[in-house]
Amino acid sequence: MFIDLGYFSNVLRKEFGSPRVDFFKFSEKICGDCERFRTYVYDCPPFQNPIPTPEQSERTANFRRFVYTLNRLPRFEVRLGRLAHRGEYDDGSPRFEQKGTDVLLSIDITKLSWNRTIQKAIIVTGDSDFFPAVKSAKEAGVIVEIYYSLYEHASDELLEECDDRFPIDKDMIDSCGMD
Repeated sequence: MFIDLGYFSNVLRKEFGSPRVDFFKFSEKICGDCERFRTYVYDCPPFQNPIPTPEQSERTANFRRFVYTLNRLPRFEVRLGRLAHRGEYDDGSPRFEQKGTDVLLSIDITKLSWNRTIQKAIIVTGDSDFFPAVKSAKEAGVIVEIYYSLYEHASDELLEECDDRFPIDKDMIDSCGMD
């Protein structure tokens, strides 16, 4: 299972009001009867100035705790890219972009497919950048499922390339909430 956390976090925030999700439950639910080799979660650490503000320090500490917790779950691995400053928004607030996370996910899905480590890849994303990796996985004989939002943009090209498509719905998120 491959989770683009930037995408999934946007879906949770915009569509479901930022519920706390138990990632282990979420992975197990989506995998169903299929044995889960591993859940890979792709993200970036938050931006922090060389002399961080108290808010930046708190955000970074929370992120580190989150990564620590995920990495302690059975068969979980967090893969980190980096954040790049990309100017400012119209309101003057800084604009950042994740770098490297898409490449990490693409390499992992391709490598695991061609090494015959997996027979099924489940992706949680909507980004068209993953189209070549999905195509490559399918060429290696891997079934590719996608879980996506009906409301947060998901690439038509990516959806068409995947073997099976499942929208992320409220019942799914509610059943994976934190106890």
